[in-house]
Amino acid sequence: MKQSSEKPLLRRGGFTFKQFFVGHDRCGMKVTTDGVILGAWTHVGSGRRVLDIGTGTGLLALMLAQRSEQQVMIDAVEIDLAACQQAQENVQASPWHQRIRVFHQDIADYAEIADSGYDLIISNPPYFPEGTDCRDESRAKARYTHILNHQNLLMYVDKLLTPQGRFSVMLPCASGEQLEKQALAMGWFVARRTWVCDVPDKAPYIVLLELSKTPLICDEQKLVTHQPGRKDYTEAFKQLAKDFYLAL
Repeated sequence: MKQSSEKPLLRRGGFTFKQFFVGHDRCGMKVTTDGVILGAWTHVGSGRRVLDIGTGTGLLALMLAQRSEQQVMIDAVEIDLAACQQAQENVQASPWHQRIRVFHQDIADYAEIADSGYDLIISNPPYFPEGTDCRDESRAKARYTHILNHQNLLMYVDKLLTPQGRFSVMLPCASGEQLEKQALAMGWFVARRTWVCDVPDKAPYIVLLELSKTPLICDEQKLVTHQPGRKDYTEAFKQLAKDFYLAL
């Protein structure tokens, strides 16, 4: 989609991108650089149906809408009511409100009634095991795997994805390695794997995985987001996020 030459006005209570605004003041998890990386990294492909599991603010659904053709329809599911309502508001204020539907539903219930046949499923799922209580329930839903464990997530994706579809997910490295083992045991294949580091001399802190039901040779890469000293973004990150960040 052609970008507007006019810079949007910065607003409070959220994050302003080049083509849309994401309010996040009522969501357990705010807009993060990691989320932007996942939305920009994920291959949209030629499919026409996309599902965002645990949409939160609606960020990933909006990013994929910006990056895809007009015929692509995107469904987004969110269990937390406040986050769902804010995602719906973010979508309605965007240029793609006719292409995105946001559902207030548990993905377990959604998987029982939804038609299978999604060409792409994307998720930035909970990743912490149940432990110390969060400061509020909405943040716990967004962060803790007792709400949505990864084995169940893979089962729902397996049910809803087309045989040629792809599943794109982002997790901390240890959690990502565990999910990958679970996926391989279920007959999945890793199409892409990208390790993300803050700076060149640090170990990766998150991994991006693209899973497929068909055998593929894995494309493995490393993404470094910042120059040494964190004074500036790397060229690789700038290329990835340039269609979204106002400063790029």
